[in-house]
Amino acid sequence: MICRAISPPRDRNFFLSLIKQATTISHLDQTHAQIIHNNLVTDNITITKLIQKLLDFKSHVRAKLLFSNTDSPDLFLYNVLIKGLRNSPFDSLCMYRSLLQKHGFEPDNFTYSFVIAALSDTVLWNTIISGLVKTCCFDESLQVFRDMVKRTKSFDSTTLAVVLSSIAELLEMKTGMMVQALALKIGCHSHDHVLTCLVSLYSKCGDIFTARLLFNLIGKPDLVAYNAMISGYSCNGETELSVQLFQELLLSGCKVSSSTIVGLIPVFYPFGYLDLTRSIHGFCVKSNFLLNSSISTALTTVYSRLNELELARKLFDESPEKTLASWNAMISGYAQNGQTETAISLFHEMQNLNIQPNPVTVTSILSACAQLGALGLGKWVHDLIKKECFESNIYVSTALIDMYTKCGSIDEARTVFNSLQEKNVVTWNSMISGYGLHGYGHEALKLFDEMLLSGISPTGVTFVSILYACSHAGLVKEGERIFHSMVSDHGFEPNSEHYACMVDILGRAGKLEEAVEFINKMPIKPGPAEWGALLGGCMVHKNSNLARLASDQLFELDPENVGYRVLLSNIYSNNQNYDRAASLRQVVRRKNLVKTPGCTLIEVNGQQHVFTSSDRAHPQLKGIYAMLEKLMGKMKDAGYLAETVTTALHDVEEEEKEIMLSVHSEKLAIAFGLMMSEEGGEIRIIKNLRVCLDCHNFTKFVSGITERVIIVRDANRFHRFENGACSCGDYW
Repeated sequence: MICRAISPPRDRNFFLSLIKQATTISHLDQTHAQIIHNNLVTDNITITKLIQKLLDFKSHVRAKLLFSNTDSPDLFLYNVLIKGLRNSPFDSLCMYRSLLQKHGFEPDNFTYSFVIAALSDTVLWNTIISGLVKTCCFDESLQVFRDMVKRTKSFDSTTLAVVLSSIAELLEMKTGMMVQALALKIGCHSHDHVLTCLVSLYSKCGDIFTARLLFNLIGKPDLVAYNAMISGYSCNGETELSVQLFQELLLSGCKVSSSTIVGLIPVFYPFGYLDLTRSIHGFCVKSNFLLNSSISTALTTVYSRLNELELARKLFDESPEKTLASWNAMISGYAQNGQTETAISLFHEMQNLNIQPNPVTVTSILSACAQLGALGLGKWVHDLIKKECFESNIYVSTALIDMYTKCGSIDEARTVFNSLQEKNVVTWNSMISGYGLHGYGHEALKLFDEMLLSGISPTGVTFVSILYACSHAGLVKEGERIFHSMVSDHGFEPNSEHYACMVDILGRAGKLEEAVEFINKMPIKPGPAEWGALLGGCMVHKNSNLARLASDQLFELDPENVGYRVLLSNIYSNNQNYDRAASLRQVVRRKNLVKTPGCTLIEVNGQQHVFTSSDRAHPQLKGIYAMLEKLMGKMKDAGYLAETVTTALHDVEEEEKEIMLSVHSEKLAIAFGLMMSEEGGEIRIIKNLRVCLDCHNFTKFVSGITERVIIVRDANRFHRFENGACSCGDYW
């Protein structure tokens, strides 16, 4: 047998010597192979020397490829590449940009000198900055501009115009004003293209007055300048002025562009401008502009926001090029107008066409899931978010929190909340509101305090959310403290929602006289929200006298609302004042007022089932009613008695009342859920109205005898039923 000696592993110095002596690419390839064989591919010094030699041989492609496979490049290696690629300025700058994006890395004097060597004239700098702006790398373009000013002190009007367009997208008014000062300093402030970019900057930052002053300084505005001012007016709600300027442009004989039309369409402030939108639509048809996807998408968005969904869908379907923005506009339109199932269906169609969603898409779908209570689909979208790496997007994460809270999964919502590195005020509001919906008042208060400690300033929505949480948890003192701190500590002027929350807090706690006194002392005229909150408190505490006071105000303020009359009728029935209850029902019949029919949704195995009261349409009808009968038998043995007093059905025999109550929609949904779910599994249902007292008692008993957790979302809040009790403490 012949034994071959195994050569000992070589050290770094050996290979550094080989690289230095190499005279051809072939020599370097062989050396590289041996470096791999000797496990030195992670040695930065060796790899840096190899890349440097490849650059000396002008083998830029190989050098960049080797760099891309380096796990932990250091600043020295970056500098080697920036210097070695100096004859390819764009490659050199890309490497510089990569360095800027590297966490914890700062360029040094060598870096800057190498970049300057690669980019030695103003035109090239301008080209680079412009390229970054066109690819929406706005922060990077500003960084390059700062480096340019610091190192070369050479820039012109073109540089400033391009940088101003980037600043306008970032809405950084102060930075824009500094650049404007530079323009004044070098004498190019009066250049038309600089003024046009300043018009756009001030418009997008909300200072439309200054934007118009700057526009007037332009001697002969070109189409780009007109477009900036027309769009500026439109996005600041000055629609009439936008139209006037558009007409002026047409009269001048100038040919308008697609950008002109997009700027004119009242996307940001559409309400009250349906006729204008139709007119613009007609103009686009005549001028053959509808083929432009940006225009078609903008019109689709406006029609959707005006609830003209048929017009929006017609535009969408007829669009020859459906961009991602157009899909988003249509999906969002359906979701925002309550057509959640259609929104979800369109999303699935988009998926089937292999169109990749973006954060806007998934945010709209999460909103639809939240409205519909579609937890299964919401979790699937969450998996998609992870796959597409959208979790770092704060708007997506906030929509996830909202979806989980409204689908009854408050713990999962908190898990998402805790995982966020960045939280804005909307994120905090969403989590606080979620706790309020679920009746976790103390948790909401704790989170509110954490929010203040984190330095986030609360908004009016924050205070509505925390006051709502106090109301549904019976935290009267805490609610009063927060209401007063809102004014004294945070300088907020309460609006109707805040006052209604305080009335609700007092009313639910039985402090009805205090609630009336609070209403009478309000600095603004109380409306349906405040009187409605008082009426709700009267219902809880069976106070027919104050209920009449509240109802008189409500009937005057909102005469077509049948709910107030039904609520007052129930209060009278509860106090056995059947004559007044009957007279109220007669008024409802005479006025042809229709109460919203109750329905309940349950999701089973990804499929949604909707039940109505006394439903007979479900294919598993027999099994559902058999399950319901079985439950009622066990519940009566456990002491359940149907609540028949507060239903305003006093003219129906007691036995018939029980029969009618037994087929409320939520009871059918729960029976179906028990049939279709595994033993011990949670049941989640959504009711479009406030859950009635009898169904609330029914669900408590069911949770006890079946040992199931039942989560109910009604029109007011969440109820978690477990072991015969509800999380609301019978306080809803």
